[in-house]
Amino acid sequence: MTRLVGRGVPRVDGRAKVTGAARYAADNEIAGVLHGFLVMSTIARGEVREIDPSAALAHPGVVAVYTHADMRTLTVPGFPYNRTFIPMQDTRVHYSGQPVAYVVAETLEQAQEAANLVRVRYRAEPPVARLADAPDEPFLPEGFRADQPTETVRGDAATALEQAEVRLERTYGSPMQHHNPIEPHTTTAVWDGETVTLHESTQGVVFTRNVVSAVFGLPPADVRVVSQYLGGGFGAKGPVYPHTLLTVEVARLARRPVKLVLSRAQMYTSNGHRSEFRNHVRLGATRRGTLTAVIGTSTAQVTRTDERTFNTNDSAVNLYACPNIHVRQLGVRLDLPTSGYMRSPETTAHFGLETAMDELSYEIGIDPVQLRMRNLRPTDPQNGRHTASRHLPACYRMAANAFGWKWRNPLPGTTRDGDEYIGWGMATETHSHNAIRSTVALTIGLDGRATLRTATQDIGTGTYTVLTQVAADELGMPLGQVTTLLGDTAFPDASLSAGSSTVPSVVGPVADAAQGARDRVIALATTDPRSPLHGVPAEDVDTEGGRLFARGDRHRSDSYRDVLTRHGRPVETRSHVENTRGHSFGAVFVEVRVQPRLGTVRVSRVAAAYDLGRVLNHRTARGQVIGGVTWGIGFALMEHTAVDPNTARVVNPNLSTYLVPVSADTPSVDVAFVDQPDSGSNALGARGFGETPGTGVPAAIGNAIYHATGRRIRDVPFTQDKLL
Repeated sequence: MTRLVGRGVPRVDGRAKVTGAARYAADNEIAGVLHGFLVMSTIARGEVREIDPSAALAHPGVVAVYTHADMRTLTVPGFPYNRTFIPMQDTRVHYSGQPVAYVVAETLEQAQEAANLVRVRYRAEPPVARLADAPDEPFLPEGFRADQPTETVRGDAATALEQAEVRLERTYGSPMQHHNPIEPHTTTAVWDGETVTLHESTQGVVFTRNVVSAVFGLPPADVRVVSQYLGGGFGAKGPVYPHTLLTVEVARLARRPVKLVLSRAQMYTSNGHRSEFRNHVRLGATRRGTLTAVIGTSTAQVTRTDERTFNTNDSAVNLYACPNIHVRQLGVRLDLPTSGYMRSPETTAHFGLETAMDELSYEIGIDPVQLRMRNLRPTDPQNGRHTASRHLPACYRMAANAFGWKWRNPLPGTTRDGDEYIGWGMATETHSHNAIRSTVALTIGLDGRATLRTATQDIGTGTYTVLTQVAADELGMPLGQVTTLLGDTAFPDASLSAGSSTVPSVVGPVADAAQGARDRVIALATTDPRSPLHGVPAEDVDTEGGRLFARGDRHRSDSYRDVLTRHGRPVETRSHVENTRGHSFGAVFVEVRVQPRLGTVRVSRVAAAYDLGRVLNHRTARGQVIGGVTWGIGFALMEHTAVDPNTARVVNPNLSTYLVPVSADTPSVDVAFVDQPDSGSNALGARGFGETPGTGVPAAIGNAIYHATGRRIRDVPFTQDKLL
């Protein structure tokens, strides 16, 4: 074997990306394509009274302006379409920024300018845009999945809290936040008779195909979705959104291909967001710090049309060993776009729990790490087996040692460097991962090269690289002898890239298909009188460097190319391997420097350690940690979508006023991995990991600010006005 798995192999798609050879969805040149641009509502609640497209239609290059009057009645699909209506089907307006007209023109600039010329008259109703404006309306919505209920009860939490030696009650909050992938959402729809091809920026080509098939009444085989590269996703490109469906319909009406690229401002109403969130946490504990009660009531924005919540309180239920738990996730209907998954959606609730744990540690007078160690769950209460968090103590030790935690002065406000206050904080990191049935096809051609095909996608996490490593290792081929093709529904169905599901879903099938192909080639060689390996028992043949060797006599060897050339046709295998959902874990330690005269906070040092099962590629895994820490810094210190409470309109839909971290805001991160294979994982012992880093970073930063200043802030972002 070549032993590529586990090494920090550089990205196999890196050269294509840095040279511009990688083709993203909007890069595809389609003959005769029209360019589309959406006209968005300027009210948040009410009716469209009249649309006057005459000025737009008179604009040079404009081909058509489509409204609700032109659209067929489209079937509203189920998941992963996360709304209960399709815009431009009637005159009702549910949120500011809802599509009300669709302009198509010969060039993008013509379509954009014409969209500004469309005149729309409305009947407006007063909107409600903030949780604070609807305090008496929370309700308990249905769970998104059967295994993710919105209420969990274990034991008698109310009685346990009342009898607890120590009680803590706090409320934590986070504002609406938006995804800002560098590549905007884009759809190009090309009809050919009764079949349609979409070049789509999506985290799930199979999911997109299924939704389009359902909406337009087409057999799935008549819908092809292609998404070879993505400029980021973060959950925003997981579900299917209205702009995709509208583009497919407009291309059908126009009888020409249509390309739509959302503007940055349109992305703030078109494709979901992290909803405004409040988390009321009550903890009961003994004087020694053993948790006896956890009661968590979270309240999140939903809409009048869509009542799903996307921010679970998973860690309050599963992370710590507490016999008495009552967790509820309430919703409040507001006149805003439907929210959605945003990278590490559990972070909102986890921020409250991990901050409350820090507050409890100071209340009792125990080190924050020791408090968490004292409350870890050693076994699963349902089956008595060791939990997936059994290596979490190692994470605490590794990260604490790298950070130098033992030198911490526990008294807040006492550590300074010149005129800066220095604070140290930590938090546990955890996130669930899904496992979705996936199939792969692997072909070894007459040239001895292997080609792997599967309809998952690479959203920038390194999927191309990791799957190529796994296939090359199992085949015993050099990395460059294996080509991985992703992001096309012409390939076998596979997982979407969301919920940290790609590795646990796809790696097992890749390994199995490669093993099957390798075994078939060995069988061809050992039964072929022309092969130097003829007569060697198959179990005594090894593969390495693209060659097959007799284990006891390496002079007896053959190559994949020679075996397949003699065979005269390629070897093909297909495989799917079921896996189970689970969790990955970690610990993050953060140092902040606070300038008291300005109220500024700078994250100056981070050390973190993780248990994700077997690490398939240390380089890409470390990249996920750096990305997660950066997301956590943004969550804690910067990101905040501002909504006008009178109009329910986003007032900062751009990157000049919606702030995200840049390189100067993110220090180098000291990263360590436990790297112990998970025996319960069929993905070579690996678990899903991408969303775990960052889940604890906001709380760790807040905890560090308290240690630096003695000031506890319970609402993110931790901005200057809250510190001064």
